[in-house]
Amino acid sequence: MQIATWNVNSIRTRLGHIQTWLQKHPVEILCLQETKVTDDQFPTEAFPGYHCVVAGQKSYNGVAILTRIPPTHVSVGFAPLLGQEWTGYLDEQKRLIHVQIQGLEIVNVYVPNGQSVGSDKYDYKLRWLAALHQYLQRLLQQTSQVCVCGDWNVAPTDLDIYDPQDKQAHIMASPSERAAFQQVLALDFQDSFRLFCHEGGHFTWWDYRAGAFRRNQGWRIDHILISQPLRSWAKHCWIDREPRAWPQPSDHVPVVLELDWPPTR
Repeated sequence: MQIATWNVNSIRTRLGHIQTWLQKHPVEILCLQETKVTDDQFPTEAFPGYHCVVAGQKSYNGVAILTRIPPTHVSVGFAPLLGQEWTGYLDEQKRLIHVQIQGLEIVNVYVPNGQSVGSDKYDYKLRWLAALHQYLQRLLQQTSQVCVCGDWNVAPTDLDIYDPQDKQAHIMASPSERAAFQQVLALDFQDSFRLFCHEGGHFTWWDYRAGAFRRNQGWRIDHILISQPLRSWAKHCWIDREPRAWPQPSDHVPVVLELDWPPTR
């Protein structure tokens, strides 16, 4: 089974790119972020052979999961596990969708960017990450086979930034954001890319400005985390840079996890 995550920065603008990529890489599951359309405007018919599970809003945010395998459970937002009274306002923005597929729990997230360290949006990001921690902790109490895909808007270490100097005060690399990411890992998750690659210079996002992609001045902020019991089933995880070179690309590229699932032994 191949599971991929991709912030497409508008499903309408990047529809042709997604179709082209799926023709070349017919993954079983594709998690999308920043779809930027309401549910009724999502182009389900453009993906024959896939079930489309969506949670969108007009012009902003939005997450979706395309799956060749029919999901057996679907939920949107934090409230189904944590309760509306505690997380209701966080669910106003469509940033989390969860499906169960062949015994796997697939959680697709679009973590807030945070704008700048110390801003109101930064505080919102930290609250959102705290809620995600609670959500995943609760989910792991129910099942041990969890895969969390998405745009995390966090570079976990200095290896994940082209030039980490003086980045501690920079959004996506501040100590509080990194600590929140590490707290999720401490729930017994693994960063699947780092299971197979321990070197720097591998990125998933490049600014549109200043020739950042050509210069490989990027950040690795898109991640697929897997719970510890899935580690032995992980075969490979890789970043596909090719779509970033296409005309009018998203500023993010796909990350793909190859998982030997369902188990045959």
